[in-house]
Amino acid sequence: MPLLDINGVSVNFPFTPYTCQVDYMTKVLTCLQKSENGVLESPTGTGKTLSLLCASLAWQESRKAQVELNRQAGVAAVLAASGGDDGAGEMDRLLGSLNTASGASWGSEQFFVPKIIYASRTHSQLSQAVQELKRTSYNSVKSSVIGSREQLCIHPQVQKLASNAAKVQMCRSKVAGRHCHYYNNMEDFKKKSDTRTAMGNVVDIEDIVRVGQKTRTCPYYMARELKSDADIVFLPYNYLLDSKSRKTHGVELQGSIIIFDEAHNLEKICEESASFDLSSLDLATAIEETTKLAEKLAEMSSSDMEVSQVEDSAIIPEFTLEDVIRLKKTLLDLEEYLDQVEISASQAGRTLPGNFIFEILSKVNINWTTKNDLLDKLDKMTTFLNNDDGSAILNTKGAGIGKIADCLKIVFSQEPVDGQLLCSHQQSLSQHFKVHIQSNNVDPKFKKKIDAWSANSSTDKKERTLSYWCFSPGHTMKDLLAHGVKVIILTSGTLSPLDSFTKEMQIPFPVQLENPHVIEPGQVWLGTVCKGPDGATLNSDYKNRSTEEYKKSLGNTITNFARIVPNGLLVFFPSYPVMEGCIELWKTSNQWTIISQYKPVIVEPKGKAAFTEAIDEFYSKMNDPTLNGAIFMAVCRGKVSEGLDFANANGRAVMITGLPFPPRFDPRIQLKMDFLRENRDKFKGLDGNTWYRQQATRAVNQAIGRVIRHNKDYGAIILCDTRFSSAESKRSLPLWVRDQSKVYQNFGLAVRDVIRFFKEAEKN
Repeated sequence: MPLLDINGVSVNFPFTPYTCQVDYMTKVLTCLQKSENGVLESPTGTGKTLSLLCASLAWQESRKAQVELNRQAGVAAVLAASGGDDGAGEMDRLLGSLNTASGASWGSEQFFVPKIIYASRTHSQLSQAVQELKRTSYNSVKSSVIGSREQLCIHPQVQKLASNAAKVQMCRSKVAGRHCHYYNNMEDFKKKSDTRTAMGNVVDIEDIVRVGQKTRTCPYYMARELKSDADIVFLPYNYLLDSKSRKTHGVELQGSIIIFDEAHNLEKICEESASFDLSSLDLATAIEETTKLAEKLAEMSSSDMEVSQVEDSAIIPEFTLEDVIRLKKTLLDLEEYLDQVEISASQAGRTLPGNFIFEILSKVNINWTTKNDLLDKLDKMTTFLNNDDGSAILNTKGAGIGKIADCLKIVFSQEPVDGQLLCSHQQSLSQHFKVHIQSNNVDPKFKKKIDAWSANSSTDKKERTLSYWCFSPGHTMKDLLAHGVKVIILTSGTLSPLDSFTKEMQIPFPVQLENPHVIEPGQVWLGTVCKGPDGATLNSDYKNRSTEEYKKSLGNTITNFARIVPNGLLVFFPSYPVMEGCIELWKTSNQWTIISQYKPVIVEPKGKAAFTEAIDEFYSKMNDPTLNGAIFMAVCRGKVSEGLDFANANGRAVMITGLPFPPRFDPRIQLKMDFLRENRDKFKGLDGNTWYRQQATRAVNQAIGRVIRHNKDYGAIILCDTRFSSAESKRSLPLWVRDQSKVYQNFGLAVRDVIRFFKEAEKN
């Protein structure tokens, strides 16, 4: 493997790197050496993950070597000063005091090796990163991967549960009661063999599960053991951004290097991790659960049930009947208070300042003083409802009470710092949030449940949703830095424009990079097709996209490109309603049949299970030698556009049929735009309209990234909306294709050039 000298650090790389890979690693090392945050964009297919891992681990390796030299020098100095022969022992005691002494960070810094926390959006993306690490010369570093019980739990009863929340609660119940033999085997396992020795150094979720099944030991808690001595920890975003998840999984931030890979969605994820929606149904469900819990506890305390029966059935609640009655009263009062909030008849909802959430909760005696005891009781009740026997009380399995607990954990996630006045702390938090109370159109099947379970089932009862929305991702970023994080690196294939992206994060990013691609210009074709084959303008704006003329012209456009594009064709729509409306029209005419004659069509579904089936069907069609590939019709921001690999023949062309703007009249979108306008100075000039346009731009660029997956790949990018022809749209395209964009007012010329492109590309 080539050994590179980059910024004075020796980096082992699996092959001779491209210039853009060296540039990328240089920026990573600059961040780490100068302790500066970085935002680094490098297109999909440029070896971003490999470069990121090699550079960061090479720096960590050099840091370890320097720390050892510092330690040896320290031992020598201590020996010389003390005249004793136990310099190493004295040095260890000195280091211990430096690490614990207040204000002594300057002294311990030279003896400290930061841990690397590598976060990505999904477990599958993390798995890909671990596989990349295994192929490098750094495969001897100690790693750990933190996963959910959904991925790691092997207990048959827990695995059968549908929701992850239910799995969490049942697992906790079994562990607390020592009723999980996999968890109980952990101590014996650790006595027989060190967890790291049994696993190996670089491990994936599948590796941990395999060892757990073989030894009948809990993989979930094995993973937590591995974290303690790991040099690099892999984990999903939400485990890092959510303070309660960090605490649950024991994620220590002090002095760490945090890398957010696939960070193009980080803005949204930061906001969502600090937000919640609490509906009338959620409240009604929680109230019903307290009713059933009270009945169960009353039954258990009756003279008819022997104590031995309670112990045998393992239903020993850690709360009292009075606790349940108090909680029910609190929930009923909260429901009544929300019903009394006035909402104008001309509006669907009412927006209030962020600190209004504390006023609402204080009305029902939930505050910074009472919240710890309440949260403890809520967690214990949810665990009880997920117990083998307790779950029989109600099929909701504590979903309502659990939702109340989750909401309160978000509101009270950041404790006031020492000496800070409570009102000042709440005011500071509220700057990033809005409270929105909305009247709902309730599904009739839920309406019956709400009426049956709530305190007031009168005909004039209002169905409400209480929303607490965060509009500043910088709120979460600042929280990470406040916990002592050393460096934050954000990276993805689609972060541009970097200026607005960094403004939203509200922390400095001195190190920035927009990388070119590793491919040659002849490997990609990009054109904006303004008109269909019938001469109709292709424009998917809200006024035009529902017209029959537009849908027919788009259908004819897809038909023509399906005929000339070899193998796989990906067609992205702005949203599900737009895609479904087009397909419905095409199926009532003969257009769907004509498109399918050239290539079979797979449509992206919304459900997780159905999506897996759709992907399998697409690859099956692609591997059928009797077919000319297949078409995958999908939506921007959907699963197909986000992280799936359509390398080589699987994705020879991407068609984008419109600009995927967020729904303009959605209250949350409107409030986000208002928030940016009101705080324009704080966000250094970023306004709501700019943000709104860039949401569409980034979604388009992410979909475009499906077409080129490695340095030998080639493909066409066909933008089928006249709005892509504007100078502003061109500037918003990824750097690596920006200068190759052509605009076609004549459909025939576009078809001609696509045919020529594929003929030339296939020759090479």
